[in-house]
Amino acid sequence: MSDTSQLFPGKQFISTVLDALETKTTMSGGLARVYLMRAAMAGVIIGLMYLTNFAVVAAFAGVGDGTLTSVGKILGAMIFGFALVFIYYSKSELLTSNMMVVTVGWYHRRVNALRGLRMLAMCYLGNFIGGLAIALLVHFSSILDGAAGAQFDATIEHKLAYLSEGAAGWGDLFVRAILCNFMINLAMILVYNGQIKEDLTKAIVMIMSVFVFAFVGFEHSVANTVAFTVAALQGGLDWGPALGNLAIALVGNFVGGGLLIGWYYAYANDDRRYLRKQLTRDA
Repeated sequence: MSDTSQLFPGKQFISTVLDALETKTTMSGGLARVYLMRAAMAGVIIGLMYLTNFAVVAAFAGVGDGTLTSVGKILGAMIFGFALVFIYYSKSELLTSNMMVVTVGWYHRRVNALRGLRMLAMCYLGNFIGGLAIALLVHFSSILDGAAGAQFDATIEHKLAYLSEGAAGWGDLFVRAILCNFMINLAMILVYNGQIKEDLTKAIVMIMSVFVFAFVGFEHSVANTVAFTVAALQGGLDWGPALGNLAIALVGNFVGGGLLIGWYYAYANDDRRYLRKQLTRDA
């Protein structure tokens, strides 16, 4: 029987993801507290790096013309890109990348729907807890005073505006959420497929994937959750549009990372149908 490694080159990626899934399902069951702690750390990292992004943008906007403001946005998005690197190497648990892991597990029947949804729900809860911790610390600090706070408030207003624009705004938000998690999990394909050996290259891949979504303005459900939590403690939040934003972003992120990456690559690298045909032909 012929070697299928060239026909299905992503099998190592699928194998690595399934191994990760086994660890995550075990932790979310018998080690639920630890799993929540690891998810909370991801929320903390997202929150800290998101705040740093606003500080960088504000620093450049305050010292020059529009050109420097654009430079600040580029550097802020680049710095925010380190969030995924920190999450990956600290072994933290991020909802959006776990969407891809769970979907691959569903495809290969390594986890049932209820267990997979439970794992994702626990991860999102942990991400929220970490974001809440950052929001509490920010509330009792001056981190968002001045220009950084103005940048943050403008971002929150922009995210809430999607819901007030009717179907066009909802569709815009949904597309941005799809592309956001597509980029994140595209990076995880390159990290998990075994072809990249150097940690530096892995880090560059992850930084660039987040840079694209942060600079272009894609929508990340966990980052939005943390941002809305910070905003709620800073000066109040219009909860209706905020919850609507999160609902659409969550679904869009699942489509982008779960279906367009997880399900797509699980199907594209499933050699079982091919091998059955080969066995039938050779019989």
